[in-house]
Amino acid sequence: MNRKRNHPTVFVAILVTLFTVSVQAQIPGIKMPPDDGKLRIIAFGAHPDDCEIQAGGTAAMWAKKGHHVLFVSVTNGDIGHWREAGGPLAQRRKAEVGKAHKILGIQGVVLDIHDGELEPTLENRRTLTRLIRHWNADIVMGHRPNDYHPDHRYTGVLMQDAAYMVTVPFFCPDVPPMTKNPVFMYYADRFKKPNPFEPDMVVSIDPVMDQKLDALGVMISQFAEGGANGNANLYPDDPAKQKARQLQVRENFSRRNQSIAAQHNERLKQWYPGDAASRVKHAEAFEVCEYGSQPDRAELKRLFPFFD
Repeated sequence: MNRKRNHPTVFVAILVTLFTVSVQAQIPGIKMPPDDGKLRIIAFGAHPDDCEIQAGGTAAMWAKKGHHVLFVSVTNGDIGHWREAGGPLAQRRKAEVGKAHKILGIQGVVLDIHDGELEPTLENRRTLTRLIRHWNADIVMGHRPNDYHPDHRYTGVLMQDAAYMVTVPFFCPDVPPMTKNPVFMYYADRFKKPNPFEPDMVVSIDPVMDQKLDALGVMISQFAEGGANGNANLYPDDPAKQKARQLQVRENFSRRNQSIAAQHNERLKQWYPGDAASRVKHAEAFEVCEYGSQPDRAELKRLFPFFD
């Protein structure tokens, strides 16, 4: 019995149709940026606060220059509180991080994956790959895969796994493959084993530090109330005590970014000549992943256009 075989041109035509449809696809809730030649940055964090802590200042600086930044929380944060959990907490955290994004001048997405249950599955790899492709990213950011939190680690693994797959045509063929591989970068951390964080880029965020602190300040559930390890005494009903706690949170985050500037001062000197590095008070730092594009100094200056 003879069977007709599909002609290769038919298969190609189907793929072209899929690609054409997907080019017009949207990321739900996100205004897709125009093709205006500006940079496109997508940052992945395990929870609705991680990107904001690690790259909120640099994101605000990109946004001020008209570049397009998308923060993605890979889980919904639904167990990240000492008193609340489940859907109500997930909704609360989504609302808080949405306010933070408005302050930073960027956009954000919260994926519906349970907090504490992220795994580096094939489906999650596909999800990150599709998001990177849809955003047509120049830069992709995420955690290093030796972070303390399993959700952080697996976010880093998934980002790494996407670093090659974004260019492979028949992986997630419903979304066009990227013709250029983005630069993949890690956030700063303090973990030493199996290897310590080594920054390739350190950015002064002094011009937007108040903006970043304002953004972190609206995430009351995580910082003022202490998140999963907090307690009722941290943020009592008394308005004066609440104000004092908010100031304490603000000062803690300011010191955190001061520490990054001090720790990586020698790298700062490579980007801020003369005595400019010594005047940097707050900084964020990033390491280039060995996967993806490998930028030289000139390309890093193009991707981080803050040194003129």
